[in-house]
Amino acid sequence: MNTLDFSPLFRSTIGFDRLMQLADVATRPDASYPPYNIEVTGENAYRLTMAVAGFTPDELDITVKDNSLVIAGKAKTGAESPRALYRGIARRAFERRFELADYIKVKSASLENGLLNVELTREVPEEMKPRKIAIGTGNGTQTIEQKAA
Repeated sequence: MNTLDFSPLFRSTIGFDRLMQLADVATRPDASYPPYNIEVTGENAYRLTMAVAGFTPDELDITVKDNSLVIAGKAKTGAESPRALYRGIARRAFERRFELADYIKVKSASLENGLLNVELTREVPEEMKPRKIAIGTGNGTQTIEQKAA
C-alpha cells in the first residue's frame, strides 16, 4: 500500500496545520461501512444521510468537537433477540468522522426507515459577512455604517 509522507510540508509551513491534517485524512483508505450520502439542500444547508439499518437511536452517538463530526454506532446484544440462521443486515460497530468547514453547525438529526439524517447549516457570524462602507463627501467626516451587504 502506498502512503504519502507529509512531514516535509509540516516542517516548512506555519499556520497550515488544519490544511495538512485534511490532506492526511483524505489520503487514508476509507472503509465503506456504513454507506452515506452528502447532499446540498440549500444555499447554506447540507444533509448527511447514513444507512444504519437495524440500529436504534440509543445505539447511535453523534458528537461534534473542533470542526469534526463523529457518528458512531454500537449494536446492543440482547438475550431476547432470536437466534438467526442468516444475518444479511450488518449491525457491526462503526465510527465515521467528517471534517466540517468553519461555521458549519449541526442543526438536527433524525432516524427514519433505517436512514440517519443529519442536517447541517453554514452560519457565518455577522462580523465576518461582507459589509457596505459609506463614502463621505465634503468637509465633514462620515461615520462608517456596518450594514450587511
